[in-house]
Amino acid sequence: MEKSLSLLLIYPDFLESEKYTRGKLGNYSEGLASISAVLKNAGYSVELYHQCYMPDEKEFIEKVQSFNPDLIGFTARTTAIPFITEMCSWLKQSVPEKMVIIGGYHPTLVPEEVLAIEGCDAVVVGEGEYPTLELMDCMSKGEDYTNIQSIFFKTPEGDIIKNPIRPLLENLDELPFPDFELFDFENLDRSKNFTAMVMLSRGCLFSCTYCGNSQFRNVYPNKSKYSRFRSPQKSIELLELLLKKYPFIKFLEFRDAIFNMYKDWFYEFMPMYIERINLPFNCNLRFDMLDEDMVRMLKEGGCYMIDIGLETGNEEFRTKYLRRKMKNDHIIEVSKWFRKYKITTLTYNIVGLPYETLELSLETIKLNAKMDVDKVTPNIFYPYPMTVLEQTAREAGFMDPSVDPNDPVQLRMPQYKKSDILFISTNFNRLVKKYKAIFALPPEIAKKKEEKLDKRIISKYYPRFLLYKIAYAKRRAMVVFKRTLKKVSPKLFVFLKGKTMREMTS
Repeated sequence: MEKSLSLLLIYPDFLESEKYTRGKLGNYSEGLASISAVLKNAGYSVELYHQCYMPDEKEFIEKVQSFNPDLIGFTARTTAIPFITEMCSWLKQSVPEKMVIIGGYHPTLVPEEVLAIEGCDAVVVGEGEYPTLELMDCMSKGEDYTNIQSIFFKTPEGDIIKNPIRPLLENLDELPFPDFELFDFENLDRSKNFTAMVMLSRGCLFSCTYCGNSQFRNVYPNKSKYSRFRSPQKSIELLELLLKKYPFIKFLEFRDAIFNMYKDWFYEFMPMYIERINLPFNCNLRFDMLDEDMVRMLKEGGCYMIDIGLETGNEEFRTKYLRRKMKNDHIIEVSKWFRKYKITTLTYNIVGLPYETLELSLETIKLNAKMDVDKVTPNIFYPYPMTVLEQTAREAGFMDPSVDPNDPVQLRMPQYKKSDILFISTNFNRLVKKYKAIFALPPEIAKKKEEKLDKRIISKYYPRFLLYKIAYAKRRAMVVFKRTLKKVSPKLFVFLKGKTMREMTS
């Protein structure tokens, strides 16, 4: 006899540095919303335990028991594994009869490592909607579920049952629209900016060595279909549904890996977007997939800001270690188009890559300055498991097993000290501004000042560690201020955000 079952999704939505900070606002997860939609369409109950801080054991167990789920599922990014490990041990002690399954990026890459966690009974490898649905169906009928494709199980004896991986869903239009109502949508972090974060695609065409996408596609038997968009029509319908449910939304943030990944899709979608949605938006792009017509169309569609991966400023290093064959001259030319059409540019940059040096990081800073970017995001390299660059770092001896997994600098490299990586990361924006000012001078003067600043920064007498400490303190104060303003006066926050946008594009 079948019975209705419930799934509790647990979403650790916090970082190590703020794991005990209460009062933060959470983020939307497309993956969880999609799983919930599929299961609810099949008649199952799905609830979300959205963790914006790390609870203590008593609070955690009481919260889980209040949901009384039949199945407990965690979503796991790599840096959340220590928290999930601790929570699984609490579940094992207090509610051992509850089945615990873990899905997400990290289990997909290293399923056996995750299954080794005490209290973890199963892991989903790859996309989780239909494996989870099949698991719930088997549980509701009291049938054996240990042969479900894309799920690995741990037996009571500790053995692992590895099932084949099912082909990924090639047509995203077959999926129901995400279950936005799984979240307290009005009180998400982006919602306080009157912004909704959405995804219309899955996967990426490229295999950058530092990114999990380079390995995620290899999980599937039909990996050539890894990069997919919903059709333009269905994408518009999804956005219309979102805006009908939440009419306060005034901005959209497309979190697709590359918004312009497919040219035909882009040029069919944008006119429909302009006619039927017509809200300001930002999106992720890629330099070598852009031409001026595409930038013009983005502007016509309401794009006010683009996020784009620069990563490193040295062409040879970028090609050799990151597999990103982009020319600096083209990157600078694309940046000119963004300025021409008054689209704010935010670049993503990586600091502390394997074999990188302080001098190479300065090249990245200087390329940002030559591009005259509006905003920069420097990220310290993290060696995600099974990626090509993680293997490169391991083979080079840069991976010290004694380093805490939540240490902001994971590599230990003789040519690039941890303190220098932290200095560059926290002072990146300040240095970009300094070089911008230099490059605005006449060439003969700029050359001398550039060389002088280079020497000063690289000098062993330059107080890099002290400057890191000062910059870090300022950044933390600004984060607290923005977070407080967003909660206390969201309208003022959005007004100031709009004022900044107007100043950048004027």
